Amino acid sequence: MGALPKLSTPDQVVDLLRPGMTVYLPGLSGESQTFLAALLRRPEAAARVCFTGVHFPGINRSNYLGLHPQARQRAYFMQPALRAGFAEGRSELLPLDYPGIFRDLSALGNIDIALAQVAPPDRDGRCSLGPSWDFHCAVWPRAKIRIGHINPSFPRTRGSQPLDSASFDTLFEADEPMLGYDSGEPDEAMTAHAAHVAGLVRDCDTLEFGVGKLQAAILRALRNHRRLRIYSGMVSAPVADLLDHGAIEGEAAIQAGVALGDAAFYQRIGADASFYFRPVSETHDVRRIGAIDNFCAINSAIEVDLFGQVNADSLNGRLVAGVGGMPAFVGGARMAAGGRSIIALPSTADGGAVSRIVASLGAGSLAALPRHEADYIVTEFGVAQLRGLSLHRRAQALIGVAAPQFRDSLAGAWQQIAARF
Repeated sequence: MGALPKLSTPDQVVDLLRPGMTVYLPGLSGESQTFLAALLRRPEAAARVCFTGVHFPGINRSNYLGLHPQARQRAYFMQPALRAGFAEGRSELLPLDYPGIFRDLSALGNIDIALAQVAPPDRDGRCSLGPSWDFHCAVWPRAKIRIGHINPSFPRTRGSQPLDSASFDTLFEADEPMLGYDSGEPDEAMTAHAAHVAGLVRDCDTLEFGVGKLQAAILRALRNHRRLRIYSGMVSAPVADLLDHGAIEGEAAIQAGVALGDAAFYQRIGADASFYFRPVSETHDVRRIGAIDNFCAINSAIEVDLFGQVNADSLNGRLVAGVGGMPAFVGGARMAAGGRSIIALPSTADGGAVSRIVASLGAGSLAALPRHEADYIVTEFGVAQLRGLSLHRRAQALIGVAAPQFRDSLAGAWQQIAARF
């Protein structure tokens, strides 16, 4: 293809696309909207190109398959834009957790182009990956052409594996606002729910958590804790509240792969030495997690059955997400001295019409966690501590935290299940 210019434009990068190529594009807060806009101006360039990356439902709303009828995508999370292509055979959906995704991307031998959105290089030529350090180092060493989108709005964050500007084959500069994420304001029920979870967290614990309204409520409920630390795949803006209230303090006390929030939060993660970023190969390494004393994994779910099996990514037989990072953090918590795993979910869905504590996972439900991983299950009605309980006792504990209107039917269903044993 010849020598590439060191400085280019997004449109010149699109000119590099050829049928049969595989192109890695970062997701979450690292997604380049400038490059996507260039693709939208030239959709014919996407013909027979396979796009890959970790694009997250509810955060990344780009539609790479929609660029061209012959575009392809290799994905790890179901998104609305993927459904039609999945039915047509134009998208591959791999059922992998985060460590598995990292290994899969590391093993791909045909990545023709990889793009990274970065902050302007420092005086030593190192480029920070801003709020998104997750998967770049899986693909960067083997990509044939490495593209840098220098975004002056990107915060220069501290992290374990910055990119050297000399590693880019070509660069373009474009100032764009980063993808934002608003956790939303928790309601009264979520606040009560969060208090149950906070009661399981001890001072000096190291926490992992996801994103969303309930997770935001849990963080708010931890304001009066002290000497907490964070080791997580993602962090969102509500974590700043814990810093401001003194619940977390110290350099690199918050370590994560990705940050999600608003402009003020993105500015803070660059200025505050409390934040330190790592790739998935480090944040989701079960051995690293297991070596952290008092590690507490806090995750959400769609439903939990009376065996303790956890469904985190399918709803009424419809896949709505992917496996994600939960298995690694739960596994690490089991290995850690004083470790705990907490699954927090509302007791009902559809305005109280459906129980999220179910007798058994249905034919269309997918188990992200098997029953032997179950530890604490928490709803707004209390805590079911399952570790060490027999089958009967754990079923009783789970029925006890289900919504009251479903407890009798769940108890009857359990009697039938147990009779078959």
